[in-house]
Amino acid sequence: MTQRFNEYETEVLESIRPGDGERAEILGLGGELADAVNKSGIAKGMITGSVARDTWVSGDRDLDVFMLFPPELTPEELEEKGLSLAKAIAKEFGGDYVEKYAQHPYLNADIRGFDVDLVPCYAVEDASKIKSAVDRTPFHTRYMKSRIADKTDDVRLLKMFSKACGVYGSDQMTGGFAGYLCEIFICYYGGFRECIKAAAEDWHTGLVIDLEKHQAKEFDDPLIVIDPTDPRRNVAASLTQTRMSEFCEFARGYLKNPSEEFFVRRTGMPMSKKELSARLKERGTALYGIVFKTPGIIPDVIVPQLKRSEGSVAALLERHGFGINRCGSFMGDDNCIILFEMLTDSLPAVEKRLGPPVRESENSERFIAKHLGKTMSGPYIKDDRYYVEILRRYPTVMSLLKSRDFVECGLGKHVKNSVMKKYDIVRGAECHSDEFAVFLGGFFEEKSPLVKILERN
Repeated sequence: MTQRFNEYETEVLESIRPGDGERAEILGLGGELADAVNKSGIAKGMITGSVARDTWVSGDRDLDVFMLFPPELTPEELEEKGLSLAKAIAKEFGGDYVEKYAQHPYLNADIRGFDVDLVPCYAVEDASKIKSAVDRTPFHTRYMKSRIADKTDDVRLLKMFSKACGVYGSDQMTGGFAGYLCEIFICYYGGFRECIKAAAEDWHTGLVIDLEKHQAKEFDDPLIVIDPTDPRRNVAASLTQTRMSEFCEFARGYLKNPSEEFFVRRTGMPMSKKELSARLKERGTALYGIVFKTPGIIPDVIVPQLKRSEGSVAALLERHGFGINRCGSFMGDDNCIILFEMLTDSLPAVEKRLGPPVRESENSERFIAKHLGKTMSGPYIKDDRYYVEILRRYPTVMSLLKSRDFVECGLGKHVKNSVMKKYDIVRGAECHSDEFAVFLGGFFEEKSPLVKILERN
């Protein structure tokens, strides 16, 4: 009989499996909070997420308690009653709290050292009738509780493996796996090792995983995992092609040379201003950062806009002849940065432009009329075409990024609003700040997760 876990996995599990005391503490608090919701008489309380399904990792202090309200309430009533009840419960349990916002507001509270989310939702009959995105969560919990009961250790291993690979997190900045997605993988493949083997050998772009065989919509994503409770939803929609490829490589590396290293999550190392300066000198490139205040909107809205803005600015720079080696973006609590490592950041004053073929008389006449008396040279004919040499509008990256053309290049809505108020163009080591130090370290030390392990060993 094949051993379910190898020596490394067994050792990892001993450190990440919650003990009886830890389990009793978090479930006890969750039960008390759910009871408090029930006692209100206006909603039903429910522990959801990994705690409810016993798939959380020892040391995690996150607890999700949903407050299920009648679906007859309007969104405004749900918001008012939900926040009012959440605040009353948080106060009752002596917790400091802040309002947060998904599709509608919820409360995040610190209660007895736990990070508690008190989330209002609708108690709809089935997942096809959800009125807001969070209404799905109770269905996920009910679906998984019995199906994953004998595979909770497999889920824990997959979560730790994904964290070590840097692909755990379905937020827009990470672009990886949610905990629910990890549970679906284990249900589908039957265990941790089977999932890793499939990723290493069989995963490909466009792969469809459908536990219930009920897919009702086509998707154009790197990986399609149909929600068992909703045939029209891809649970892996946030997974990027890069993260998927990194996970497949990581899985191959583990199967070839397994070790505990594949379950150790390492945080990024910050880069100092002095280190940044030395690195730029060594690379011989020019670094430019566009820095602006972080808009007061949830990250899942801002991050896609940030990435889109990054692409728009990159296209603008390349259209004007500036070569880019790499670019990236980061959203901090206070400020955002869009970063470009430039192969060229200044160009000659003269710019040569191609005109129409001489045989096209109408186009030729328009071209000549447009440039007559306005060029450094031309219009002139070379072989069968017209050319002009004009004074370049933006001879430097700095002049282009300070122009109106930058502001109008296709920035995301909230990014543009922030930029319009104030933005700074920083160059070289001036791109450094304490807020961006870890991001800069990762930007210049970019390596695949497996390569990082190979270099350490």
